[in-house]
Amino acid sequence: MAWPIAEVARMSGVTARTLRHYDEVGLLPPARVGEIGRVLAEQVDEVEALRGHHRRLVEERDRLDALAATVSRTITDLERSRKDGTPMTAINRPENLFEGVRPDDVAESLRDFPEHAERVAAHTATLTASEADAAQRERTAQMVRLAELLAAGHPAGAAPVQTEVAAQYAALTALRTVTPAEYRAFAAACTDNPAWRAAYESVAEGLAAYQRAAMETYADARLS
Repeated sequence: MAWPIAEVARMSGVTARTLRHYDEVGLLPPARVGEIGRVLAEQVDEVEALRGHHRRLVEERDRLDALAATVSRTITDLERSRKDGTPMTAINRPENLFEGVRPDDVAESLRDFPEHAERVAAHTATLTASEADAAQRERTAQMVRLAELLAAGHPAGAAPVQTEVAAQYAALTALRTVTPAEYRAFAAACTDNPAWRAAYESVAEGLAAYQRAAMETYADARLS
């Protein structure tokens, strides 16, 4: 069944002008154009298109929220530095440190952990592009949060640091069971694997060693 654009506008609660704009930008193309020039849209096209538009708006909102949070943290750091004279630890806060990373790159970075590499590849293959991007952004955010704890002077065994590491461990073991020995090998790779070390150090100097120490502390306390 098809409806004139005016009827679609009435049902959806948006203006006909907005629907025409959606058509112009390719978001909501008409199902067909009537003989007398009226644009007709089928219900399923309208619903799916608006769902897609809503999804993109939510993703943009999340991106802007993350950017605003980054600016807010930087302001806080600057104010603290000006107040007590404590030099700021330089922290790079990218939104997605892993944007553009290819499956082959991931496999290479996990070459010392072939079973885990295979599970990661299988899991990644089930994700949509949006889900993969969200996962990369969350991993980046984890690294930034750890860098902020480092900059604040928390030792690797401090409660807030161990809370972050516990969340990392939960995400890691959600993919597959990891033995204590393998987990310690993952910790060592933070400094010994050149790609891993470079990623951590690109966020903050000393973060690779800090991540390793935090993971080893976690293993001593929780996995021994």
